[in-house]
Amino acid sequence: MKSLKTYFGCGKINQGSKATYFVVQRLSDLIDIIIPFFDKHPIIGDKVLDYEDFKRAAELMNSKAHLTKEGLEQIRKIKSGMNTLRKR
Repeated sequence: MKSLKTYFGCGKINQGSKATYFVVQRLSDLIDIIIPFFDKHPIIGDKVLDYEDFKRAAELMNSKAHLTKEGLEQIRKIKSGMNTLRKR
């Protein structure tokens, strides 16, 4: 995890009770560093769908759409279909 933090030059390491997490909270780091990395090095498998949803939500936030009722609802709708909530 420390290598990820060093490589990307952003984020922090959180130690949970069962796992260690690499967490990036700054929207600018997600937009400028993390998303371009995964666009250049695509995720293979089902998780690519969650990545695309995550990317759409981040782009909505970057355009300030989350500050409107409609934009916030779009993000909620995206979230409601991610990960284990995704209908297969």
